[in-house]
Amino acid sequence: MRLYGWGFVLVVSLAYASDNDPFETHKLLPPSSVLSCENVDTKRTLSLEDVVNLALCRNPQTQIAWQSLLYQAALVGQAKSSFLPTIDATGSSAQTESSEKYSSGRVDKAALELSYLLYDFGKRDANEQSARQLLNAAAASNDGTVQAVFLEALQAYYSLFGSKASLDAAVEAERYAKESLSASEVRLRVGTATQADMLQAKTAYSQAVLTRIKAEGNLRSAQGTLASVLGFAPDTSVALFEPSMNPPTHDFEKNVHAMMDEAQTKHPDLLAAEATIKAKEADVKAAKADGKPYFSLSSSIGHTDSKISDQDSRVSTIGLYVTIPIFTGYATKYKVQAAKEQLLLSKAQYEKTRQDVALNVYQTYQTLVSETQTIQASQDTLISAEASHNVALGRYKAGVGSILDLLSAQSALANAKQEYIQALYNWYIEKATLAKAIGVLNLSAIKGENE
Repeated sequence: MRLYGWGFVLVVSLAYASDNDPFETHKLLPPSSVLSCENVDTKRTLSLEDVVNLALCRNPQTQIAWQSLLYQAALVGQAKSSFLPTIDATGSSAQTESSEKYSSGRVDKAALELSYLLYDFGKRDANEQSARQLLNAAAASNDGTVQAVFLEALQAYYSLFGSKASLDAAVEAERYAKESLSASEVRLRVGTATQADMLQAKTAYSQAVLTRIKAEGNLRSAQGTLASVLGFAPDTSVALFEPSMNPPTHDFEKNVHAMMDEAQTKHPDLLAAEATIKAKEADVKAAKADGKPYFSLSSSIGHTDSKISDQDSRVSTIGLYVTIPIFTGYATKYKVQAAKEQLLLSKAQYEKTRQDVALNVYQTYQTLVSETQTIQASQDTLISAEASHNVALGRYKAGVGSILDLLSAQSALANAKQEYIQALYNWYIEKATLAKAIGVLNLSAIKGENE
């Protein structure tokens, strides 16, 4: 290659990037952060555990969090690389032209240079520590994302069966309404009821049909939501094992202060905030070291081939160098100040996160306690409503009860069933929500609920 008027320089790094991991940064990843995404046969009936595994492995949120974690691990490797020497090869070939005699020709140069930073007052150590703490923060954030997707899948799963149970209740209410309509028609024919009774029963039946149609739509919507959470098209049909919904036998009461204390040590957001503070502390140390001298070792060997003078030369050097920052235009001062402000900001953010986590645990716990009491109250209401409906239906068929009493009993029964179903599924969702609020939502927290 002939280049005229300017030199061509090629710089090659011998420590090129590759797919291997010479610093074994993958070992820094917490085992709990590594997703085990085994293939799940979606053609068979899926359990709640299968649903959660599918969501975790196919949901884009977990993939984004995992890639962020790998990125931070790579930055740790980048920080560790500053402890090793660097070797660069340089080469140039230049063609010069001049009007003077014997001053034209080509000059070829090649050199190999080794550089090694000996001491920098802890800047490398601080940068590595910062990278490691940011990796810990990314690992905590990854865990938080996993728990969020976990809860999303669980909510979609229970909401689907809640919608199915609501449809079953609507179908049963429609059957009751049709039975009442038939009874009113019979009484009208024998002269023991009026046309108004029959019309009221017919209106109630039409309303029950409408409620059933809406419940069917809600079920289809819930099916689409679950399929989407699992990473499938919304119209994908998935067979599921129905959970065993056993109501709590006693009040769900625990020490809320103990749960808030547990959240302070286990919640992913707080763990990430703590790691971020440590990373910012290391950044302050690195910024301060920027204004101090650093010592390095450099060695090079080179070869020059000049066609102009028809001479070859070889040069080798080795030396110890010290660099002392004298004046940087106040850049170092403001870099340290910025690092300190970032540290204070991280501490303030941690305090806010700590308060938010405690409040979330407290509020979620109170909601769970209320849902527990709601289940017990709605269960009692359902029993009374069933008895009242049976009495009202028997009295109406016997000709001693009014249609209004029967329709009122049917409406009360339908509402009682709907409230009980909703309370039951809400309790299981809130139980998982509380586990996430504390930061301990995992498969063991729901084990046995779908068996």
